[in-house]
Amino acid sequence: MLDEAMRKPGPGVRANIYKTPTAVENLGVVENPLPFMARLWDQGWLRKLLVLVVLACLWEAYARYLDNDLLLPTFIDTCRALIDGVATGQLPRRVATSLDVLMTGYAAGIALAALLTLLAITTRLGTDFLEVMTAMFNPLPAIALLPLALIWFGLGKMTLVFVLVHSVLWAVTLNTYSGFQAVSSTLKMVGRNYGLSHVAFIAQILIPAAFPSILSGLKIGWAFAWRTLIAAELVFGVSASSGGLGWFIYESKNQLNIAAVFAGLLTIIIIGLVVENLIFRVIERRTIQRWGMQV
Repeated sequence: MLDEAMRKPGPGVRANIYKTPTAVENLGVVENPLPFMARLWDQGWLRKLLVLVVLACLWEAYARYLDNDLLLPTFIDTCRALIDGVATGQLPRRVATSLDVLMTGYAAGIALAALLTLLAITTRLGTDFLEVMTAMFNPLPAIALLPLALIWFGLGKMTLVFVLVHSVLWAVTLNTYSGFQAVSSTLKMVGRNYGLSHVAFIAQILIPAAFPSILSGLKIGWAFAWRTLIAAELVFGVSASSGGLGWFIYESKNQLNIAAVFAGLLTIIIIGLVVENLIFRVIERRTIQRWGMQV
């Protein structure tokens, strides 16, 4: 009786509703799985692969329509030339030569960019020096320095390294410096309040906060360096016995082996895709996305 009296609402009061909890296994379907095709379409790598397949089919169809191997070999013939170049070992040797020069110039350019940026963020004179140098040399194409580099360093690896450093240096420096300038004053004050040393302040506050801009600069520097290297090798090579991938394309053109020319171009594209989607994308996932700077 007392319990019924407590449950009975008074005038103008809504009655309480009591429900018995339901077991989890009796709830039924909470979430419907996506259809198989929807899950496949959600894979970014598969969509990109589809784009590449469509481009290859268009290439094959247009080449067959032209029916002129000197103008445009078919995609199948290009793949055969690529496989032949790999089987004979000629193409891997040329790629290794180009990558050796590229990594040397790329690393040297990054090191100089780090030094210039460090000077710019620590001293006012360094800032002025960076602004003047970038205004002077950033618009200057790296390939335009190749004749001077040939006079200074001769026909060899150092010539190409010199122009690669120029192509990498300004892109990386400008992006890194802009990233440091964009760091919020709140983060900077946090670092100073913790009493961090100058080196620790740069390593623990500035670099992580500016890393999206730094990574963008590294990507741009890589693209500039790769294009500059191939262009320089197409014109001058390194030497007759140790030419890189650009020299391979130039020699194939002189021999009217157009399929090999396109095989060299396809190799350049493949290397670019690998670097972008395996190296830079992994770095981005493990840093920027993990730190919550990008969705």
